[in-house]
Amino acid sequence: MPDMRDDGISDAHILVVDDDVRLRRLLRRYLVENGFRVTAAASAAEARQALGFMLPDAVVLDVTMPGEDGLQLTRALRGQGLDIPILLLTARGEAEDRITGLEAGADDYLGKPFEPRELLLRLKAHLRRLTPAVPSENLRVVRLGLLEFDPARGLLAGENGTVHLTGGESALLAALSRRPNEVLSREEIAEELDMTEIGERAVDVQVTRLRRRIEPDPREPRYLHTIRGKGYVLKPGV
Repeated sequence: MPDMRDDGISDAHILVVDDDVRLRRLLRRYLVENGFRVTAAASAAEARQALGFMLPDAVVLDVTMPGEDGLQLTRALRGQGLDIPILLLTARGEAEDRITGLEAGADDYLGKPFEPRELLLRLKAHLRRLTPAVPSENLRVVRLGLLEFDPARGLLAGENGTVHLTGGESALLAALSRRPNEVLSREEIAEELDMTEIGERAVDVQVTRLRRRIEPDPREPRYLHTIRGKGYVLKPGV
């Protein structure tokens, strides 16, 4: 088995939530072998208990669990302000199901069956977005009214402190901030966010979520504009 370790990322703490005991044990063993720390839970209730005494760096969450399912738990966690990466697992791999997961607040979606190595690579990609990048002269702080976004650190801050962004929201804002006042097509954005398999609707979902974070009135966008037939453009300003 190849060593997939990555300093500063693979020692992260992952919460795995799945009612399938075989898959849960498999994922735990595989992630531990690759340097992660893992807490496993068999249900949403067990996951809530675990979250009561620890804050993981990411959550791998099964959708189709008895009782409170993965989508319900995702919505609840986002409603509580938890902004760590959430990756959903489900036997339903259709694009519409993935979009539903994104609308619930998830950052990524894997249909069963899947290769553990793919899950590992996706986890690392999302965790890297939370790791401070090396400052660059080309990555200037972007001002959005009373908010400021630092693309190098993926940090959005306002008068009352840090504004919580999910990994997907941060990645989208970073992609737009690197090319302010330039229209990016949905295809370009999907490629930037590694969403080409899901399609353009997934981009629209992420844009809707991001507007709730940065716009005074998401129904009347001031900074993140839709250009009909072309895509989206970020127009920084006061």
